[in-house]
Amino acid sequence: MKQVILYCRAGFEKDCAGEIQDKANNIEVFGFPRVKRNSGYVLFECYTEGDANRLVREIDFKTLIFARQMFAVAASLEDLPVADRITPILEALSEQESVPTCGDLRIETPDTNEAKELLKFCRKFTVPLRQAMRGKGLLYKKDNLNKPVMHLCFVEPGKCYVGYSYPNNNSQFFMGIPRLKFPADAPSRSTLKLEEAFHVFIPKNEWDERLASGMWAVDLGACPGGWTYQLVKRSMFVHAIDNGMMAQSLMDTGQVKHHQADGFKFEPPRKNVTWLVCDMIEKPSRVAQLMGEWIIQGWCKEAIFNLKLPMKGRYDEVLGDIENLKVFLKENGIKFTLQAKHLYHDREEITVHVQAHTNLGW
Repeated sequence: MKQVILYCRAGFEKDCAGEIQDKANNIEVFGFPRVKRNSGYVLFECYTEGDANRLVREIDFKTLIFARQMFAVAASLEDLPVADRITPILEALSEQESVPTCGDLRIETPDTNEAKELLKFCRKFTVPLRQAMRGKGLLYKKDNLNKPVMHLCFVEPGKCYVGYSYPNNNSQFFMGIPRLKFPADAPSRSTLKLEEAFHVFIPKNEWDERLASGMWAVDLGACPGGWTYQLVKRSMFVHAIDNGMMAQSLMDTGQVKHHQADGFKFEPPRKNVTWLVCDMIEKPSRVAQLMGEWIIQGWCKEAIFNLKLPMKGRYDEVLGDIENLKVFLKENGIKFTLQAKHLYHDREEITVHVQAHTNLGW
């Protein structure tokens, strides 16, 4: 196997390609990305047989910013007959001795309007293909979330890539996208950005501890309150910082204190803040610096923030801003974990999560 496919937002294929190229070079896997503009995916071609498996094992999926999903391609099929698509898929997989027995099957498409028209077919195709794969020993008899995942990605009606990912190194979500519903009482659709960030960055079994009721949070650039809404919904108390107006429904909860102030100058009145969130429209380097200052001062324990991307050089800008933030924290003796992702509900921005582990007197 020489190919790895990565899903991404349409229009960000070059960013995803540059990232996988860098990651592959770092572990001395050599190859090149195939990019088709607005296709919603990147195909990385390795020069050496078996290196696709190395990539999906050794590249930490959590470190990929622009990729929503990553799997090793076992077979590429075109011109599948309408009357019987299953047989050629099974035959192609049977020729690949290194394909592991999988515990789950996902039949997906790239996230484009054209490809998503195939989703209805994908849903119908899943049950008969799952049964056929179980009959051939390609899938376990029962779903097993601890085993590799079998992926079929249909890019056209008769064309698909078949392969697998590892459960500890992939996205847990179908197509790499959490399925979230916009709350009717939320002040803005931006609320889904923070909700998705919680799903992606915070393990569900840690929500009760890390997103607990009674915590204090600060929302910089809060108005009208899309991100504050997510915090209030979790029974937190929020300092909302913005010169604009907050949604009255949030103020009526009694959990929000609105400060009409500059987000770059505000200091929390008490040092009991757990969460800092920020969706300000500002230069990404300036926002990253501000987040670092809050963590170094001990004003928060965790931060989720957006970095707005420039029109050109998006990948380089992201790498530079994140690296500068890491250096800033390290130079000040902060132990931390950091993850960045171009989330489904992001547009021309990425979302970053930082958790500080150093005890600064909290």
